[in-house]
Amino acid sequence: VLKDTLEKRGALGQIKARIRAEVFNALDDQSEPRPPLSHENLLINELIREYLEYNKYKYAASVLTAESGQPEVPLDRQFLAKELNIAEDANGKSVPLLYGIISHFLYRGKEESIQNNLPKASLLNYPKQNLGKPPTERNQKGR
Repeated sequence: VLKDTLEKRGALGQIKARIRAEVFNALDDQSEPRPPLSHENLLINELIREYLEYNKYKYAASVLTAESGQPEVPLDRQFLAKELNIAEDANGKSVPLLYGIISHFLYRGKEESIQNNLPKASLLNYPKQNLGKPPTERNQKGR
């Protein structure tokens, strides 16, 4: 009954994730130095961390930070967007940069003919039921 109650409240998954993070931290061998973090890996890890934190995957984000050697303090979002040459509008700033990047590659056929920047829209602007469909079927309802 306790397990079912915790599961219904969503707490069981959080408890399991927290235990995994603590076990990882306890087992993490600090005596073995990590290879230096390349500029590309730093940016990739930061995109992933921003996504994880946005979706409330805080334990996964903490394990990523600990395991990768990523700085504890996140990189400034404006710096990250500038490094990746991402042009954002007000709507795009409310979601992780990774959503805009994915949106660009999913819908670039239409966008590339207009501009060479990432699209101003985010994945959250597209109907959720369309995201699982092949690209040719996604926008059929809107036409």
